[in-house]
Amino acid sequence: MNKVKDYIEQNRELFLSQLIDFLKFPSISSRSEHKEDVRNCANWLANHIKSLGAENVNVFETEGHPIVYAEYLHNENAPTVLVYGHYDVQPVDPLDLWNSNPFEPIVKDNKIFARGTSDDKGQLFIHLKAFETVLNTIGTFPINIKFIFEGEEEAGSNHLDEFIEQNSKLLECDTVLISDTEWFDFGLPSICYALRGIAFVEIKVKGPNRDLHSGSYGGTVDNPAEVLAYLISRLKDRYGRITIPGFYDKVLELTTEEREEFARLPFNEKNYCQSIGVKQTYGENGFSVLERTWARPTLEINGIYGGYTGEGAKTIIPSEASAKISMRLVPNQVAKEILDLFSRYIREIAPPTVDIEIKPLHGGNPVMTPIDTIWMRKAKEALRIAFGVEPVFIREGGSIPVCETFQRVLGASPVLIGFGLPTDNIHSPNENFSLDNFFGGINAIANYYLLLNEK
Repeated sequence: MNKVKDYIEQNRELFLSQLIDFLKFPSISSRSEHKEDVRNCANWLANHIKSLGAENVNVFETEGHPIVYAEYLHNENAPTVLVYGHYDVQPVDPLDLWNSNPFEPIVKDNKIFARGTSDDKGQLFIHLKAFETVLNTIGTFPINIKFIFEGEEEAGSNHLDEFIEQNSKLLECDTVLISDTEWFDFGLPSICYALRGIAFVEIKVKGPNRDLHSGSYGGTVDNPAEVLAYLISRLKDRYGRITIPGFYDKVLELTTEEREEFARLPFNEKNYCQSIGVKQTYGENGFSVLERTWARPTLEINGIYGGYTGEGAKTIIPSEASAKISMRLVPNQVAKEILDLFSRYIREIAPPTVDIEIKPLHGGNPVMTPIDTIWMRKAKEALRIAFGVEPVFIREGGSIPVCETFQRVLGASPVLIGFGLPTDNIHSPNENFSLDNFFGGINAIANYYLLLNEK
């Protein structure tokens, strides 16, 4: 174990410079103008993995962005771990809120700032450096390992499920290891055992065939923006409970033990409010903030647009208005079923004066992993060795849709060992990643690989 730590320490500057090179690619998967940037990033990643000693390195084409695969299979009787991550990143808007160029990484206050540092390039890179560390420290690799890194997670992973289903033999494994989550708090290593799913939809209300003068037509034509506002107002009651019929029918309720464990975590609601600049929390009655975030389904309006929003006045009845809505799902809920319930309800309450268009954008089912498996026990031990602190098991409110696919197609439950922090600003300006967690993460994952070979 000391050799692992020494190797990491001796190569700190090299590892950091390589991470900086990786972060420089503007691999924004949701923007067509960055298609070549995503491809170039995939090729760089594949070449880097090959340089570490991995074998069967391939850049697989999809109808979207490439998938990078590699493996090192030299121990027939050892377990096989499939490592998943994504090399694509979120858009950087609004650019003027960044303190530095999002694709020119800088190190400040023991953090590295750039888009993708925490989500997920920095965390992905931890696994490659851990692989390198173990291979160069003991001269071989104690378990079998496979890597699969996709380039469109931030755009919905539209082609990953198909790839997994078509290549299930290639991806066959005992467990899936993912680092795309965060710790509960500073200095508190965390293993996530449940993620919410997502159902993401766009609703468009269409009225007249053009924008109309609000004086000439006001009072005679239903206003799509007003209809949209009405529909949205009917999605929740005043206590935050979602009103779509059947929405809660399959929700897996929290156990008493889970609620007690959540209550023991060092959560400060006042600090939480201050950190995000709100006066107080809001949500479904009868549940704590952590329970709402981790184990209750939600419905949120992500954006509303329609009509004139520029400077000055333009007195119109807009031709159409739209909203994008995401619903986070909890264990036993199914994304397709929720989307069907949503669509049916909207059409039932919509007035006959407008046309309604509902477009599902993407979805993914929730996932829950047992915490008493050998994979989870070894993960906890590896984190304890690397950080000297007893780790905690937590849930997270976000979604990694591929986790459910790995369970369903490969029969392999994911182990979610993340190294992000709540202050990493993922999906926001000035995204950053703690260098202590980066290097400590390499140590933890390297030890995890070694522990999995122990009987």
